[in-house]
Amino acid sequence: MREITVATVQMKPELGRAENNLVKMSDFISTITSQQKVDLIVFPELITSGYELGVQFTELAQRVPGPAINLMAQRAADAGVFIAFGLATKEKVESILYNSAVLVGPEGELVGHYNKTHLRGEERMAFREGFRLPVFDTGEIGRIGLMLGWDLAFPEVARAMALDGAELICCLANWETSIIDEWKIYTQARAFENAVYMAAANRVGTDVTISFGGESMIVGPRGRIYAALETEAEEKKNWLKEQQDLLKEIESLRSAKSQLEALIEARREAEKAAEAARKQAEEAAKDGAKDKPEDKADAKADAKAEPAKESAAEAPKDKEKEGKVAVAEGDKATKDQKDKDGHDAKDAKDGKEPKDAARKPSEPPKKAEPAEGYCVARIDLDEVRHFREEFQTLQSRQPTVYKAIVRRY
Repeated sequence: MREITVATVQMKPELGRAENNLVKMSDFISTITSQQKVDLIVFPELITSGYELGVQFTELAQRVPGPAINLMAQRAADAGVFIAFGLATKEKVESILYNSAVLVGPEGELVGHYNKTHLRGEERMAFREGFRLPVFDTGEIGRIGLMLGWDLAFPEVARAMALDGAELICCLANWETSIIDEWKIYTQARAFENAVYMAAANRVGTDVTISFGGESMIVGPRGRIYAALETEAEEKKNWLKEQQDLLKEIESLRSAKSQLEALIEARREAEKAAEAARKQAEEAAKDGAKDKPEDKADAKADAKAEPAKESAAEAPKDKEKEGKVAVAEGDKATKDQKDKDGHDAKDAKDGKEPKDAARKPSEPPKKAEPAEGYCVARIDLDEVRHFREEFQTLQSRQPTVYKAIVRRY
């Protein structure tokens, strides 16, 4: 088994501030290597400068090797890792610029660099196209290919590197948020169709007009995602939290409704009890007026019955008192509810949501912004050979048939 550990960094560079970006890259390297042993760290495309710079690239472009490469080579030597990162480079002729990817080794050496072949949009105005697809034999971590951004959309790039023996392809990208689904599909497809590992690092943040979608990942030779920084996972987490909060609000409203119904029912019962006590008291008063003492025996009997009558009279009074208390509580609850309904109605009239109103379950979850970070995976390079032999990924090609297609290129 030839196992190595790979990390892909998802970072937001400051536009045109190379020094700040190099410091930030150094911090990521220190953080990653302090937590686990890593063999390769991959940064995104043009990470030292940012993307939307136009003619300013002429001021920031560096020779190979140059100050930025020398600094990253020193960081690689200090940490004992390979580092791949993107920057703008220039030839001896100052006006010739390239969008490049550089690989430096754990001894501070420059392993190699690649110039982007497929330029997109305004890149064509700043850079010249590369014309080689090199594969670098690192010895320790296998044969590595480098591609940049839009190269990923062209299957020929990954296939050419696979035919040259690449076991791991590092894709350094500035892929936009608006087409981030393509990024995920292309990355898995290139790994699957060539039986190679893909270490894809995409930046985040916004430069001037373009937002970048992240979704950095490490994919295996059968298209399996070993590690990823997924925006969708963060969105799902936020959505689940919102749903839990919504359920709590609904439960609170149900509880309040039950309490209000109980108070209303208590008020009704109290009113009934008060009415019954009042009728009983009236009947007792009428019966007392009709009955008159006729003799001493009756007087004695009345004297004996007096305590019982007093007790009977007190009982309705107590019931009436309890009824009045319950009625008062019910009136207060009703008044509070009316006040709350009045406030809610006023808020609705003013275009505001009621304070205790629960959000509708159909409300879409908030779109999560891709965050900075990194993902790490342990991979076995022997699986590349294993899957190529098992599924004949490259052996089943038909070069003779492809000649006609090549002519069209």
